[in-house]
Amino acid sequence: MKKALITAAILVIVIFLLALPKLKLLRNTGSEQLVAPQAVQKPKLMVEAVTLRASKLDNKLIVTGSVLSNESLELKSESSGKITKLFFEEGKPVTKGSLLLEINNEEIQAQLQKQKYNQKLNQDNEFRQRKLLEKDAISQEEYDNALNRLNTTVADIQLLRAQLEKTRIKAPFDGVIGLRYVSQGAYISPATVVATLYNISPAKIEFAVPARYSTQVKRDEKIFFTIENDLTVYEGQVYAVEPRIDPETRTLKIRAVSENKSGRLIPGQFVKVQLVLQSVEDAILVPSEAVIPDQGGKKVFLADNGKAKEVKIETGIRTERALEVLSGLKAGDTLLTTGILQLRPGIDIKIVKIDSVNLVK
Repeated sequence: MKKALITAAILVIVIFLLALPKLKLLRNTGSEQLVAPQAVQKPKLMVEAVTLRASKLDNKLIVTGSVLSNESLELKSESSGKITKLFFEEGKPVTKGSLLLEINNEEIQAQLQKQKYNQKLNQDNEFRQRKLLEKDAISQEEYDNALNRLNTTVADIQLLRAQLEKTRIKAPFDGVIGLRYVSQGAYISPATVVATLYNISPAKIEFAVPARYSTQVKRDEKIFFTIENDLTVYEGQVYAVEPRIDPETRTLKIRAVSENKSGRLIPGQFVKVQLVLQSVEDAILVPSEAVIPDQGGKKVFLADNGKAKEVKIETGIRTERALEVLSGLKAGDTLLTTGILQLRPGIDIKIVKIDSVNLVK
């Protein structure tokens, strides 16, 4: 009896040992079934986004140019001679018609005075001859000779006055005298530059635009510009457009005029000019980094119920930071702006930051 119990116990132990691996396998299988749903769950892609909104967009063209004076010229004498008087100061304003310089004209003055005496004598002689002719005391020829002498003297006086005027330099317009290059007593000729006269109020702004914009810039359009080391934005108005495109640079030259009562615009200054070529009142803009080049066009990704949605778009105006979207998007859409390389249609996403920014600047 005792042996039978021992034998039965040994048999049970052997059966248990043989079944033990299968029991572990079943237990492991059940455990795997419990954790499997967590192991296969894919992690969500963390992204940032922007809420799109419509805003006014100006299609701006930025070019460089320079300031020109409204009027400027080099002051030169029409005749040669020694400077006897200077009536201007360097850097000072002068008015139109004011006398600036005079050269030696004593000889012309003497000849003019002589002819004035002759004019008086010939006038008296013509008067007497005319009275005699009325009484038939002299012939018509004698009177004509007297009249001719008077007319000749008058013409000589006009000639001398013109020559006298050439010995003086007068300001042809209001302006500011630049630096002087001659001194009193110096001998000058018509080739000698005495100084330069500038009229800088208003000032002119000259710039050039690429030929492809030639039909978009019109007379009377406004421009905005800045000068070096000055944050002030100045305003001007286009008054002239060159009627031809430069064949070498393929640009169109344009001039605008701007008020310069403060005198801060100086001829020769470098300017940065901004023109508004076109305005869109309700433009949809997207950041440039969110746009993905695609075959035959461009695409972006939107947030759609926790997933990424691919959208084809057509673009228009490009700014420094953004692109105008002509079709495919609308105001209120949530545009994904980060994780662009990892995004795929239908991928799970989690927005960690969302902004509503103004990209028009």
